[in-house]
Amino acid sequence: MSDPTGRLRTTRRESEIADTMPQTSWVLCDTASNVYLDEFSVGATDFAGSEHPWRVSKRTLRGGTQEGVDLVEVDNGHFRFIVIPTRGMSLWRAWRGELELGWRSPVRGPVHPQYVPLHSADGMGWLEGFDELLVRCGLQSNGAPEFDDSGKLRFPLHGRIGNLPAQRVEIRFDSATQEIAVIGVVEETRFHFYHLRLTTVTTTRLGQPGLSIHDEVLNCSALPATTQLLYHLNIGEPFLGAGAKLVAPVKTVAPMNDYSAKNIEQWADYQAGVAGADEEVYLFELHRDAAGQSRVLLKNPTNNLGLELSFDGRQMPFFTQWKKLAASSDGYVTGLEPGTNFPYAYSRELQNGRVVHLQANQKAEYDLQFELLEGVDVVAAAKREIMNLQQSGSS
Repeated sequence: MSDPTGRLRTTRRESEIADTMPQTSWVLCDTASNVYLDEFSVGATDFAGSEHPWRVSKRTLRGGTQEGVDLVEVDNGHFRFIVIPTRGMSLWRAWRGELELGWRSPVRGPVHPQYVPLHSADGMGWLEGFDELLVRCGLQSNGAPEFDDSGKLRFPLHGRIGNLPAQRVEIRFDSATQEIAVIGVVEETRFHFYHLRLTTVTTTRLGQPGLSIHDEVLNCSALPATTQLLYHLNIGEPFLGAGAKLVAPVKTVAPMNDYSAKNIEQWADYQAGVAGADEEVYLFELHRDAAGQSRVLLKNPTNNLGLELSFDGRQMPFFTQWKKLAASSDGYVTGLEPGTNFPYAYSRELQNGRVVHLQANQKAEYDLQFELLEGVDVVAAAKREIMNLQQSGSS
């Protein structure tokens, strides 16, 4: 069917998909071809011989500030997560059974970008849409707001990419590797100034408690450009609580503000939420293994639950820990944030050589993975591996 704008809008249901099997790739949205699927669903019942009861589905939210937000839900038979094409291919939530990964933001999301005043006068409008498990910050800038000499906003908090809708969304299933991938293309561009394209692939293997992300940022311009990227992974309860701890192979650590400086010796430790608590931010360089990989572990107070984040430290040589230990109703959360730079204003990072320079048609690549760990022995083994990296890793 068509809407009044003439854009192709299609509903594709399981019975229709089954008629076209075997098929391993489906386009949910492609603005270049004027294709958009209102609904979509495919899963193990559409394939002979699938080892796990997996499914991928797409729906659109209605009502309030969620109006018009597209969600793609992936269930690999053991681990489930939601991608938000409307918000830069962010990850909204993830689950292992009833166990949820994410946090409880006072913002009722996911919020459609039309309701997020990115360019508000104070540069902090990004916060009005912030409630994801994982949101990218960038692509032109990813740190604090920056203003020109006249006081006019130059770069908003954390950049634009997390509030831009995908131009193309595709689902792929590889029966040989037993992997599901969600591919998205998001463009951040301003005529006469820059043209950056993010192509992101979020992959999960059937039956596994985690996922991986491979991103490419391409400078589509005929002129050189700079870019920054930071992954804002946000975790609350039940991983977080009094006695929770961050384990990291630290080479250097520094506080970002005066309040953090007072608590620098306790950067790894988490306390119960306190109403009105200020934020703490710590800036790290981490050791890497021989392949350039670094990793951190957030473990819960009873040491039987953990989230391990690993990433390529050559691509993202800087790591930020954000602690907002406020009351639960105000957003009790920590951020684990690998990136190309520290989240200072763009001009400071440029001056310190912490921006990525791309020539015409050149791209930068980024890789990270996170995995849910369950059981005291499993969490302890991950901690030992990180401590070994602390002792033997290279910079």
